[in-house]
Amino acid sequence: MHKNCLECGEKIVGREDKKFCSDGCRNAYNNKINKDSTNYMRNINNKLRKNYRILSELNVEGKSKTTKAKLLSKGFDFDYLTNILSTKTGNTYYFVYDQGYMLLDNDFYVLVKKDI
Repeated sequence: MHKNCLECGEKIVGREDKKFCSDGCRNAYNNKINKDSTNYMRNINNKLRKNYRILSELNVEGKSKTTKAKLLSKGFDFDYLTNILSTKTGNTYYFVYDQGYMLLDNDFYVLVKKDI
């Protein structure tokens, strides 16, 4: 029995469990499957990535302080985050993946990195 490539339909030669005729077809197939399905999703994912880059750049040591003005000047968008953590002491941290921030007084923020 012969199988055909899931991407291009060509006959597959080689191992019995192969699904693609080449690395190129495998990559093309997986890129199609994993791409953001809508512009809306793509835009949100881009904003999350940008926020993550900004927090990572400002928080190299794993804990630091910054200002709201500095975050905004780099293009940080406070509307996009991945989760919120409320501590037992009543503090609220906002996270973009493992990079987080908490509002302090006078528009200062503490930046933290969650140990994963």
